[in-house]
Amino acid sequence: MRPQTLRPWLHISALRRISTPIRRTYAVQAPGAPTLQVFNDTVKYLQKERAALNVDESRASSYLKDEVARRLVDRLLDIDRSFPQVLDLGANSCHIARALSEPPLPTEEDASAPTKPKVPLSQRIHHLTCAETSLATLHRDDDLPEPAVALTKTLLPSLEHLPYAPNTFDAVLSSLSLHWINDLPSTLASINNILKPDSPFIAAMFGGDTLYELRSSLQLADLERRGGVTPHISPLADVRDIGGLLNRAGFKLLTVDVDDIVVEYPDTFALMADVQAMGEGNAVLRNGTLSREVLLANEAIYRELHVGEDGDKGRIPATFRVIYMIGWKEGEGQQKPLARGSGQVNIKDVLGGGEFS
Repeated sequence: MRPQTLRPWLHISALRRISTPIRRTYAVQAPGAPTLQVFNDTVKYLQKERAALNVDESRASSYLKDEVARRLVDRLLDIDRSFPQVLDLGANSCHIARALSEPPLPTEEDASAPTKPKVPLSQRIHHLTCAETSLATLHRDDDLPEPAVALTKTLLPSLEHLPYAPNTFDAVLSSLSLHWINDLPSTLASINNILKPDSPFIAAMFGGDTLYELRSSLQLADLERRGGVTPHISPLADVRDIGGLLNRAGFKLLTVDVDDIVVEYPDTFALMADVQAMGEGNAVLRNGTLSREVLLANEAIYRELHVGEDGDKGRIPATFRVIYMIGWKEGEGQQKPLARGSGQVNIKDVLGGGEFS
């Protein structure tokens, strides 16, 4: 398993720092995968447009999307093949394209068992289609040097309706976009349809525990100042649901894992400002407004609940739970799981034959 330390070239301003605690494979909150009409697509489009038009603030808040894109690309490195046509679904500002352009970092396995050098992904991916719903977000970095991988930027009216023929792509990637899709089961089935046989789908999305500190403190602040609770943070899919959704969509050889990335901010106002600059503001259909009294109460409650006595100079932690998933479209010659009951080793023999307590 790869170490979960951040690379030294990750830029974090003096006001915020990133760290990754021990990986957990469960979620405390389980709101379930969003179905039907949960999010307001128009509101989300306007949020992303407004955020991207403020280029400096948008780029300054891209540290999280850049890091998640790098970790997603690391998973693609494990697949030893070339990909003539790849789709980046919900490309945001082409974070995956930039991650693909970076040389792979050496691992402990490379040092202990040297083999032929790894071919950079920018050479193994012949063409990348970056599909996004927000024009300003997609073209935010047009003034920067082009990534090393050949790409085409495509504007889509919706990520839930994919205008591609079946068996079009050799791989589909998606980083931090799927959590805004209303009909996730249908979208996953569409992704399976546009993949060629025996091709991978690799994605990352925010999951149920994301910003649980802010969620709990806002609920308590609402109760204290208004006497009721209004949703201020969008519902997110639970990690326990993702495998079932992928299986239902027809994917095989599934892998699902979780990262908790903790970013430290000077206060809750800086946290919420960065969330807005990322284009990740709340977009549920029945959204509540935040009054000044609730915001001030939230700041105090947040620090009381989530900042210990040894807190570093008063900074507050904010947890971003990222669910990574890999699924393969079924194809001829693909590795298949063994038939049920065909195992040759008894688990009791492995455990010494003792009884479970």
